[in-house]
Amino acid sequence: MMKWYSTGLHSGIKSWKLLLLCLNLLTTMMIGQKAMPKVVSGKIDHLEHFQSQYTSPKTVDVWLPDGYSEAMKYAVLYMHDGQMLFDADLTWNKQAWNLDDVLSDSCMRKALRKFIIVAIWNGGATRHADYLPQKPFEQLSKAERDTVITQLIRSGRASNDFTVQSDHYLEFIVNELKPFIDQKYSVYTNSNNTYIAGSSMGGLISIYALCEYPEIFGGVACLSTHWTGTFTLKNNPFPKTMLHYLKVKLPKARDHKIYYDYGNQTLDTLYLSLHQQVDDLMRRKGYDETNWITRYFPGASHCEHSWNERVHFPLNFLLSK
Repeated sequence: MMKWYSTGLHSGIKSWKLLLLCLNLLTTMMIGQKAMPKVVSGKIDHLEHFQSQYTSPKTVDVWLPDGYSEAMKYAVLYMHDGQMLFDADLTWNKQAWNLDDVLSDSCMRKALRKFIIVAIWNGGATRHADYLPQKPFEQLSKAERDTVITQLIRSGRASNDFTVQSDHYLEFIVNELKPFIDQKYSVYTNSNNTYIAGSSMGGLISIYALCEYPEIFGGVACLSTHWTGTFTLKNNPFPKTMLHYLKVKLPKARDHKIYYDYGNQTLDTLYLSLHQQVDDLMRRKGYDETNWITRYFPGASHCEHSWNERVHFPLNFLLSK
């Protein structure tokens, strides 16, 4: 097993990386039936406790389409909040994106390139710490950081020892999970076939991932992006620092594709004015209809049912043939 992995990695790989790759291969044989999502199309490889030197162990579901074959190559879509994507019976609110249902549609299959989905479960209590963009947060003054943390504590999303760790979370994806996926599955490894997506805080960490690793990810889908970081617009310094970060770090338009959307119900009511500023920034950075879409859905709320109803838009934008 050691030899099998070492043949696909450059000679300078550190021993701990090789060990982690081998340990994580073993997890593919340790299916947790209790948490195993049921799907109506394709199949799930369910990896419990994917080991990492950067973050706490994560559960990962790898969705493979019907007819998956080692004789073909597939694009890869990495997605956050993985436990919410396939099986509503396993979710806290009994809702799911039901991506397997969406992708069972014959028109969708004909329209899209062949791809797999790598669904990374969130860490529950660590979700906000994993998903809040770290560099914009650290650019705030201490008083501003304390304000953000206080707002998160009041909303039940943080404790007094809250520490942002999204840079480590992205290092886990880029330096550990992606090499594993590239080794185990028949996938393209270049940025033109590697995408990342999520909703709410998952949308926020997705655009952050594109900015931090533009050479890894060729496109991103951000649904109901939680630009506020916390749950209020009042006395909230985070949106301003996030917009400044995007102004500096957003990658070149010609090399990437970016999809945003939002509704106007429940939490999405916070996003309208912020999205107008994001859209203005996108234009100034040279993005146009060939590489950027922002869609507004009146009546849509901040939930998996809404994201299920419109996920075909980003899929077609990023993965159309």
